[in-house]
Amino acid sequence: MFSDKIFCQEIELFQHFNGRFDYTAIGNTLNQFENNIDQSFCELLPESEAELTLNSDDTIVAAFLYWAGSGSGDTQVKLNEEFIAADDTYTVDYDDPNYGLLTYFACYTDITQYIQTTGNGIYTFSDLDISEPLATFPGYCGNRTNFGGWAIYIIYENDNLPLNQINLFQGLEIINRNVQEKIITLENINVLDNDGAKIGFLAWEGDSLLNFGESLSINNNIISNPPLNPANNAFNGTNSFTNSTEFYNCDLDFYNIENNINIGDTSVEIKLTTGQTIGGTIFADLIILNNVITVLNSQLPDATVQIDNIEKFCASRDLEIDYTVYNNNATDILPANTPIAFYADSQLIAQSQTMNDIPIGGSESSSILITIPDSLPLNFILNVMVDDDGSSNGIVLELNETNNNTNTAIELIPFPEIQPLDPLIGCDIGFNTAIFDLTIKEENLSVESPNDINYFTSLEDLQANSNAILIPDNYQNNTLPEFIYIRVETDLCYEIYVFELLVDNCPPYVPQVFTPNNDGYNDWFNIQGLYDIFERHRLLIYNRWGTLIFEGNNDTKWDGRANRGLTNQGILLPVGTYYYVLYLNDGNYKPLTGFVYMTY
Repeated sequence: MFSDKIFCQEIELFQHFNGRFDYTAIGNTLNQFENNIDQSFCELLPESEAELTLNSDDTIVAAFLYWAGSGSGDTQVKLNEEFIAADDTYTVDYDDPNYGLLTYFACYTDITQYIQTTGNGIYTFSDLDISEPLATFPGYCGNRTNFGGWAIYIIYENDNLPLNQINLFQGLEIINRNVQEKIITLENINVLDNDGAKIGFLAWEGDSLLNFGESLSINNNIISNPPLNPANNAFNGTNSFTNSTEFYNCDLDFYNIENNINIGDTSVEIKLTTGQTIGGTIFADLIILNNVITVLNSQLPDATVQIDNIEKFCASRDLEIDYTVYNNNATDILPANTPIAFYADSQLIAQSQTMNDIPIGGSESSSILITIPDSLPLNFILNVMVDDDGSSNGIVLELNETNNNTNTAIELIPFPEIQPLDPLIGCDIGFNTAIFDLTIKEENLSVESPNDINYFTSLEDLQANSNAILIPDNYQNNTLPEFIYIRVETDLCYEIYVFELLVDNCPPYVPQVFTPNNDGYNDWFNIQGLYDIFERHRLLIYNRWGTLIFEGNNDTKWDGRANRGLTNQGILLPVGTYYYVLYLNDGNYKPLTGFVYMTY
C-alpha cells in the first residue's frame, strides 16, 4: 500500500473512543544527539527501537504510527521490517532568515491490526530517508533543525478502567521566531469528572537547551512535570512514558490536568509559546506539534441514527420510514423518550422518540408514517435528527453532539397523468342504458405487459383501489353521461386511463308477424329496440283498405286491437296483413314503413 496524499492541516479531532479505555505510547528518536548541542551529524540513524508492554488484561482497540522529519516527506518506511505506507502526510514551513523556506513533515497510518496481531515486544522502526532534503537544503543542518523520529499511540480497553472519553486530535502546527504563539482549541470535550484527567502530546524538534520563553498552557494555566518537563521548557526531548531525557528533538509526553479542567467543560484551550528577546535579538526554539490526546472521565451516551428503509407509495405524499437509533460510541445509556425530529428541506414534518433505554453499544429500531406537505416539491432532502426536540435543540447531554443526524435525497412518486381514450358506444336498451364490454379498451393501452387491470366508475375509487367493476365485459351504465376509469398496475406505480360511455339509439328491429292469442308468447307487436329508447316515437297501423285503425306511442303498444275509427275499437281485429308507419322522431332516422301479418 502506498499513498502520496500530502497536505497541511491544523490540529483537529481525528477520532474519539468512549468506554473503559486508556492509551499508552511508545517511540524513539532517529537523531544521534540533540542537534542543538552537537552539529557534527547531519543524517539519521538507520533505525531505532522501543518496547510495548501492555498488561495481559488490556485489549488493543486502535493503534496509529506517526513519523516525522526534515523535508517534505518520506511516505514509506518499515516497522519490524514490514513496509508501512502513510495514510496521510502533513507539512509545515519555516521561513528561516538565513536559509529561506524550510519544510517539515509528519506522516501517520493506522496499524491497529498489525499491533493487535504482534502484541507486546520490541518494535524497530527503519528506512526513514531524508538524506536528499538534508543534502539539498543546507539550512536544515545549518540552523540545527535536522531531525527524525517516530511514535506509536495505542488505545486499549480494560474492564477495570473508569468510563473514559479519549479524543485524538492531529495535524501539524508550528511555532518559531516568526510565529511565537499558537492557540489551539480542542472542541468535542465533555467533562463529567476531572479525576484522572490527562493530556498528551507528540511534538518534534524541541531542544532541551533552548528555553527561551517556551511554555505550554492549558486553559491559561501553565503546566509542567518537573524535573522531566519544567514550566519554562515544555518541549525538551523527553518521553514521559519511559522518563527518558534522551528523546533527542522529539517529545512524547503526557500531563495530569485535573486542576486545569473543570466539570462541564466542552472545550480545552492549549497555548504554546516560544521566543525571547535578548540584546535586541530574538531567540526561540522551533517546535512542531503533531497531535494531542485527552483522556477524560465522561459517562455520557452518544446518540446516532440511521435510515434503514424508506417506502414510497404511488401517487401519494406519504412515506414509511424505518430507522434505527444507536448508542454505540458511548459511556452511558441513552434514556428513553429521547426525541427524534424529521425534516424535509429543513421544514419540520414529524416527530417521534425512543421507547426504551438504549444500553451502551445497543440500538432500537422503529418506523414512522409521515406525510410530506403539499407546499414542498416532489424532490427534497429528508433529514432525521436524534436528540432534537423539533427546534434543533437537544435535551440529552452527549459525548458527541455533532453526529446526531442522517439525510437522504427523496423523490416522491407523482400522481399519474390521466390518459384519455375514445368513447365507447353502446346501443340503448332502454332509459339511456346500454350493455358494454369495457375490456375492448385494453387494446388501446400503452402498457405492454400490465400486471393487473381494474375498472372504476370514479377517480376516488381508483385511487383507493376499491369498488372495482366486477364484470367489466358485461357492464350496464348507471347514469348518462358516465366515465370509466382504468387502473393499470405497473412495477413502479399505476397508469390511469379514462373514457366516456355513450348510448346511441340503434335501428329498431320490426318483426314480420305476431300472434295476439294470449299464450304469453309474441302476443303484441313487439318492435325491439323501440320502447323506452325512442320514447317520442309514433306508430300508425292501417288495414288493407288504408284505414287507420291504431295509433300508438311509447306508452301504448299494439296488441291486435283497434283504437281508431268509428267502430270496433277495443275489439280484436281479424287475421290478416296490416300496414305500419313508424315515426321515430329522431333526426338520424327516416320513418320506417312495412307490413306485418297478424294471426292467432
